[in-house]
Amino acid sequence: MIKTSKLRKSRRLQRRRRHARIRKRVHGTGTRPRLAVYRSLTNIEGQVIDDDRQHTLVGLSTLASELRDAAADNGSGKVGAARAAGKLLAERATERGIDTVVFDRGGYRYHGRVKAFAEGAREGGLIF
Repeated sequence: MIKTSKLRKSRRLQRRRRHARIRKRVHGTGTRPRLAVYRSLTNIEGQVIDDDRQHTLVGLSTLASELRDAAADNGSGKVGAARAAGKLLAERATERGIDTVVFDRGGYRYHGRVKAFAEGAREGGLIF
């Protein structure tokens, strides 16, 4: 019988390995930065990163005050909050002159909250 703590460690390790494989191919530049997604149990976070300069251009989390108010009014749960976060991140990125990005799903499946975040970013005006 495998203990649950060992399972958690192996899942984390598997995700990190998947993310490393993705990062071999996905690279953000100044003209086309990388949109990286991090998903925790309760929140989702996105960053637009220029890998050449190693600089984060725009970042947003569902912990932002604008999104907490919208999620409470909308009442659609984590997936709705992820879509709203993607849309707000895209609006902030377009204000800074970023319209095209490379999507980095961070080793997570393109499903659920990660997919909703990406669709929200597309609705907000980002192209990827």
